[in-house]
Amino acid sequence: MPRAEADSRPAAQARLEPLSFGDLDSWKDDDHAAAFRAFLRSCRALDASAAELRPAQAPERDLLAICRLALKSPDLPRDEARRFFETHFTPFAVVPPAGSGFLTGYYEPEFQGSRTPDSRYTVPLLARPDDLVTIPQGETLPGIDKGLQAARRTGQGYEPYPDRAAIEDGALGTLAKPIVYLREPGEAFIIHVQGSSRIRLTDGSVMRVAYAGRNGRPYTSIGRVLVQRGEMDLESMTLAKLMGWLKDHPGPARELMRQNRSYIFFREANELAPEDGPIGGAGFPLVPGRSLAVDRQLWTYGLPFWLEGDLPLTLERSEPLRRLMIAQDTGSAIVGPARGDFFFGSGDEAGIRAGLLRHAVRFVVLKPKAR
Repeated sequence: MPRAEADSRPAAQARLEPLSFGDLDSWKDDDHAAAFRAFLRSCRALDASAAELRPAQAPERDLLAICRLALKSPDLPRDEARRFFETHFTPFAVVPPAGSGFLTGYYEPEFQGSRTPDSRYTVPLLARPDDLVTIPQGETLPGIDKGLQAARRTGQGYEPYPDRAAIEDGALGTLAKPIVYLREPGEAFIIHVQGSSRIRLTDGSVMRVAYAGRNGRPYTSIGRVLVQRGEMDLESMTLAKLMGWLKDHPGPARELMRQNRSYIFFREANELAPEDGPIGGAGFPLVPGRSLAVDRQLWTYGLPFWLEGDLPLTLERSEPLRRLMIAQDTGSAIVGPARGDFFFGSGDEAGIRAGLLRHAVRFVVLKPKAR
């Protein structure tokens, strides 16, 4: 298959300025042992050449070599973990054309649901259809626009996969196989945006659902659309307010959600333990506060990133963000060399924090030293 023509290297889209670790604000104050434990998760996957859920840039040989060293010392205390990163990586500020990076937050939502539909539970999450073909990064298929990341396999070849509105109107026919039903369209939409969920079933058990594919259509932020329409202002928007608006305005909400043509399919994730985070793009459970979603077309999973900025606690209060995180996930809206999504964890409190984070942040990538 032909390769995409665009240069996907980060340096082609941002300036990388070499730094010293002394240039990083409060570097020595972070819990590097926690960052190292998250790094080890990436290293185990990279060392085993484990399949990625959403493939990113191939890892550099130097990163693989550093990972193999890390795996020989899996329980480094805080100061030794800091020295490990200082010994084996060099920090570079990632300076995009806009001058600063941008960070949002995401989480694993929790809702009530049922395996069978009834008068209360009517909104399905769908399993991956058999005719969905995911287009590997940088490749194309005959007859499919290079901007699409999936296609529909037919007897005559390939065609663009139906968008959200068409799928909701029944375009998949018998290929639409629900795995669980929710109460509100807005709840299902939030799960589509977040890519995973814990669902409390009517029998008292908890079901975990994980990303299984998407229709390849571009992602549109409905929150941004509401702001543009004057329905809400950006400064006071929260996830709770957005969900409340969707619930209180069912007709306009249906039309609004269809503005996002992207549609996500799911699977039941029976392999996850209750204490596990959801599965990220790298193919293993995420770590709250340490897993970072990045642009997979530019970056390799497993790269450490140092972030400097503010982490909101409420609309009025924030705390300093000075933290080492590991690239372990991706997202349709995470586009650009200094664009990230901070994983907060699971449940309502994590959702509140995630919904508040829309801040300019300094991104510093730790690039592996040559071995």
